[in-house]
Amino acid sequence: MSSTTYQNSPKNNTFVPILIIAGLFFIFGFVTWINGALIPFMKTINELTSAQSFLVASASYISFVFMALPASYILEKIGYRKGMSLGLFVMAIGALVFIPAAEARTYWVFLAGIFIQGMGMTLLQTASNPYITILGPMDSAAKRIAIMGIANKVAGALGSLIFGAILLSGIEDVQKKLSLVSASEKNELLNTMADSVVMPYIIMAAVLFVLGILIRKAPLPHVEAEPIDEVTEGKTTKTSIFQFPHLWLGVLTLFVYVGAEVIAGDTIIAYGISLGISGDEAKYFTTFTLLAMVATYALGVFLIPKYISQAFALKASAILGIVFTFCIVFTTGFVSIVFVAALGIANALVWPAVWPLTLKGLGKFTKTASALLIMAISGGAIIPPLYGKFVDSGKANLIAEGLSEAAATAQSATSGYWILLPCYIIILYYAISGHKLGLKK
Repeated sequence: MSSTTYQNSPKNNTFVPILIIAGLFFIFGFVTWINGALIPFMKTINELTSAQSFLVASASYISFVFMALPASYILEKIGYRKGMSLGLFVMAIGALVFIPAAEARTYWVFLAGIFIQGMGMTLLQTASNPYITILGPMDSAAKRIAIMGIANKVAGALGSLIFGAILLSGIEDVQKKLSLVSASEKNELLNTMADSVVMPYIIMAAVLFVLGILIRKAPLPHVEAEPIDEVTEGKTTKTSIFQFPHLWLGVLTLFVYVGAEVIAGDTIIAYGISLGISGDEAKYFTTFTLLAMVATYALGVFLIPKYISQAFALKASAILGIVFTFCIVFTTGFVSIVFVAALGIANALVWPAVWPLTLKGLGKFTKTASALLIMAISGGAIIPPLYGKFVDSGKANLIAEGLSEAAATAQSATSGYWILLPCYIIILYYAISGHKLGLKK
């Protein structure tokens, strides 16, 4: 996760280690992207507003702020392999928290479980990202990272489908019954629905615990990063991280990007349901977003840097994001949903482009900058609930103007996507000139 050079492991077959790390990327892709199904599920069983339901994403992504620096410290003490194992154990504990949460049907306990899983994922990511970079020759690192990215998003698509099928099946019938039955019957309905989450999370916890044990015995070679070269004597150098404006703009860019990516993946199922599409159909929508990312990511691996530069890829991504945002807001029904899914195309190349552009020229500050970029993932915790807040306030205003609840919900859910516009404008600015700010030509 840095622009430093790395000391490669002795020449040996890296196929098995790459396969193992791809498995880890698959795991946290699976766990991360089931949020799209959890959001409408939690909204129903806990009777939440839209803004409250998007705290599912907040609980997951805010963990990166709390755990980024501690994770780096832990890895220095115990190494990559034990760090990956510990990350899996922590994720398993988070999964087990879902059992008492479902029994009590208490939202903050669910959020605690999601937050604990997020802490485990932060540790797992902080270990596996630099490990896969260091493993093998640096000139083929992009290929290895591409494989990890594809494993992550394919797992996300699969997780969204599986949990969508388990949690969202018949959700419309339950929602209709809730307004017609007595308080005791309503309570029983919601308790039954909440119980459907228990078995999947018991299975998830068991799998994570077993993998946590197995990773200790896995054939992962020991690798270490080479120390960053110090500036030679006589050269002028910067003395503070605050002397790199392009870094701070890069952190802001990554912050809004992750927020936009999470909105594209995690709101699309709830958006489809708000437009009157059944949960059985809507459960596929996050998969569309993620598959769009996988296809574009693979295309980027082929094009960058041979045919297009990282800055050009970032520029094109931002422009597409702006265009798709307008298309979402000014279309209706399934067409609008297709444009939300198409945001996967706009988002795919932002992460791989922002990292190298931001870390350029940072020298000995690279590690600190990397920690700041990891913390910027918290954009996924803050921007989606803002979308939910806009939906809630817009819905209330439209109902006050005389619109039916269904029409008001659909219209406000669509207009809420305006929040993406400033995000993509910031990304475009960084692509055009922000990444060069303060750097010598």
